[in-house]
Amino acid sequence: MSIASLIEPISGKPGPVQLLRAQEWMQGRTLYGGASALIAYTMAVRAFPGLPCLRAGQIAFVAPVGDQLALEAEIVRQGRNVTQVRSAIRCDGKVALSAFWVFAEARPANARVAAPAPADWPGPPEANAPVASGPMPDFIRHNFELRHGQARGSDRGAVVRRWARLAEAHDLDPVSTLILMGDVMPPGAMRAMERPGPISSVNWSFNLLDPDSRSPGGWYLAENASQHADAGYSSERLRMWDAEGRQVLDGLQCVAVFG
Repeated sequence: MSIASLIEPISGKPGPVQLLRAQEWMQGRTLYGGASALIAYTMAVRAFPGLPCLRAGQIAFVAPVGDQLALEAEIVRQGRNVTQVRSAIRCDGKVALSAFWVFAEARPANARVAAPAPADWPGPPEANAPVASGPMPDFIRHNFELRHGQARGSDRGAVVRRWARLAEAHDLDPVSTLILMGDVMPPGAMRAMERPGPISSVNWSFNLLDPDSRSPGGWYLAENASQHADAGYSSERLRMWDAEGRQVLDGLQCVAVFG
């Protein structure tokens, strides 16, 4: 499915929206989290043109999102440098996704701390084999290319890491690209599960470290690592690096682990 066609119906005006060919972005009975987050973000920036650059997002995955939905957005506060916007997706009249966005102008730096390169850097995407087998959600199979990002046979712990890029040429801006791709990996807790069972993202909070990122070849190294899993939930750290090893996104997520 064309990525542009996914967000084309979003005008920035509140009200109902019919998504085209949304089935190709479905993950089970709901729209893939990165795609639904992109819809909420697109609503925010089209409702309020001229916003500063996005710096952070907080997203609650409340209920399944389908192809028929209603969108809304409001400015919560607008300061001299920072504007905070809330947007939401409603399905069947109820909130299905709620998002809070922080837009902020750049300022002269008074502190500089470089994010570290990932441990056990796998090398560039071209040096890693394509992921061509094993279970894979249809939305990934249709829309993404994946390459391995961890050495086979190594102790990978509760970490899932892959090189990923969008399969089709696109003209998404860098921020939209990172939002769409930032939730693409399954949780690291998947590697620690004692028996098969479904998983479901509850929320996702992230900071953009490089909102202007344009990684060579469109490849990003995406990593989900379980920091703690128990009682049916996993606290996950989500990170992304560009093809040259610079971290571009840092996030946290709560995942429900069933079974």
